[in-house]
Amino acid sequence: MGRIPMDSCKGAVSNTQQTHTEGLSAPSTTPSRNFDLKQLINKINYIHFLDGTITACFRHKRYDTTLSALITPEPCTDQKLICHWGEDTDLQRKLQAHQFQYLLVNDGQKALLVEPTAFEIDENGLVFSLPETCKELNSRKLQRHYSNGITAQLIQNGSCFQGELIEFSATTLQIMVKSVPPQTFQWLNPETPAALVLSRESETIYSTECTILKQSCGQNMRHIMLSPTNDRISKFKPKKHRSTRQRLTPAPNIHFRHPLTGKWIDLDVADLSGSGLAVKENLCDSVLLPGLIIPELTLTFANSDSLKCKAQVIYRIPSNNPEQQDIVKCGIAFLDMKIDEQSRLLALLYQAGDKRLYLSNRVDLDSLWKFFFDSGFIYPEKYLHLKESKESFKKTYQLLYEKKPNIAKHFIYQDNGAILAHISMIRFYRNSWLIHHHASRKASTQKGGIAVLSQISRYANEAHRLYSAHLNFVFCYFRPNNRFPQRVFGGIAKHINNPQGCSVDSFSYFHFKKSFNHKWNTTKPWSLTRSDSEDLQELKRFIDHSSGGLMVPALDLDSENHNESQLFKEYHMLNMKREQHLFSLKIKDSLKAVVILNTSEIFLNMSDLTNCFKVIIIDPNELTKEILLLMLSILCEKFGLDEAPALMYPSTFSEKINISSEKTYNLWILNLQYLDDYFDFCTKMIRN
Repeated sequence: MGRIPMDSCKGAVSNTQQTHTEGLSAPSTTPSRNFDLKQLINKINYIHFLDGTITACFRHKRYDTTLSALITPEPCTDQKLICHWGEDTDLQRKLQAHQFQYLLVNDGQKALLVEPTAFEIDENGLVFSLPETCKELNSRKLQRHYSNGITAQLIQNGSCFQGELIEFSATTLQIMVKSVPPQTFQWLNPETPAALVLSRESETIYSTECTILKQSCGQNMRHIMLSPTNDRISKFKPKKHRSTRQRLTPAPNIHFRHPLTGKWIDLDVADLSGSGLAVKENLCDSVLLPGLIIPELTLTFANSDSLKCKAQVIYRIPSNNPEQQDIVKCGIAFLDMKIDEQSRLLALLYQAGDKRLYLSNRVDLDSLWKFFFDSGFIYPEKYLHLKESKESFKKTYQLLYEKKPNIAKHFIYQDNGAILAHISMIRFYRNSWLIHHHASRKASTQKGGIAVLSQISRYANEAHRLYSAHLNFVFCYFRPNNRFPQRVFGGIAKHINNPQGCSVDSFSYFHFKKSFNHKWNTTKPWSLTRSDSEDLQELKRFIDHSSGGLMVPALDLDSENHNESQLFKEYHMLNMKREQHLFSLKIKDSLKAVVILNTSEIFLNMSDLTNCFKVIIIDPNELTKEILLLMLSILCEKFGLDEAPALMYPSTFSEKINISSEKTYNLWILNLQYLDDYFDFCTKMIRN
């Protein structure tokens, strides 16, 4: 049997040729204004152009029931209309007991009731003599849209009925489902909510809780009318500090193929942020259902620039304005977007808010070098440390600031070409970004420095939910005697007061020069080997016990296969060095320390903390200065290093074994699930 229309008077032009024989509601035949013959012929030819169909309606001679058949029209030039039957071979037998009533000509926007003055119907087709006038039918408040190829699952109390979506409106859906023994439709309780899942080619595109409004009485197959129970979904954990929404002029628009109908949809954007947007629809033909996933949505701006993303409808709210009762507002959240395209979007939004704020713009490197020296960010001692590698340093920064790779972002406060403040971040671990290079000119320290810090915070707030951003954590290193970062980053950790939300761990810092270049004497009671899963479990237990902080997940200390990750491959594709190696130092098979060697381009970070050793002391018993320095020398020999910075945790251990510490660095890590607490602190700090 063919699909059953819920309302033959409304809906999209059908591209199928099936017979409609059963429905949950009869066609509405209340006419309104008249259309002349010429207008009718134009609509029929439009339907033929789209390979569509019109509906022939019949009434049973004895039982007064209706039967609807989709028929295919030929091109029409005058009153004579020739149509062909669909593919239902049993149709002739069914029609023997029926009498023709009228035609419904539906172009997707208007439905016309046509009563031919004469007609001929046989097994070869249908021939009609069209009237001089016909009438447009009064449409329902909400248009129903036909779908094709959408798999439906109706789940209730452990029972799952399989079928297909027939049609839908913005507030109801009709599905056809079958019962497969031992299933029985008695298992469906109309007084209990059910779950509906819609899929196309095995990909879920819509799911919702719904109520059963009504159903047909079939024993093996039923048509069921459903109503979603909510007009919004909670895709993400609610945020107190939401993304800033902006209204751009001229407004951009969105363009996508509707997942349920396959038709193209084009809507103007009412407001836009880095995490989503809102659009307005006409109430009568609304097609956006809360929960609907849009696999590919294109956002287009007036300059023809366009961005693509995966998105989901979050809410649908009727207007409260009495003058806009025929309008609904729908919110759409971005689920994923290529990181370079998201950067372009956020750069546009930042500029719309403040023309002095720039995200990953092309930077004149001479201006950048001048800024770093003028602001005191590259102070004399730091420059002496990097001067021998200044050409490699310049080459690395040329790549980061001119080619703008996905692994790096920079945020600049700039006025008339002059850089006033700067901060940047680099993806150094799989889902963790290092914040560094925060600097500002003296004359604009307060305004510019806070502006770029606010900008990078806003970026994290808008990007961290996107998979492609790989942004679960942000981290930085700061000196505890540096007043501003201690006040900000230390204050945030104190405010959150949960090391799983924000942690601060102290490391002692020293430069190490290789003092060993011979083969390792394996007869000693200690060993240095690659860390295995058991060693990493021990490391995690130690971190949890000593600080309870975020070092393990944020610094990828829970995996042995770092160098095979997609992140490291991305570095290598840029011809940039990036490796991480974990080694375990054991004495008499007892784990004493884990050494992490990170290698990258020289001075990727100004203090070269991206190209250094991290030594985490798990058990100090029997561990001496001589053993530790010998171990580092062995690793330098293995990896071709003459010297390298080293960070040691806990920071107090360097004094115990008489290693001269040059300074102390605090490692600050923020779990971006705690951004509301972060912004609460920032708001409080600004007010004070």
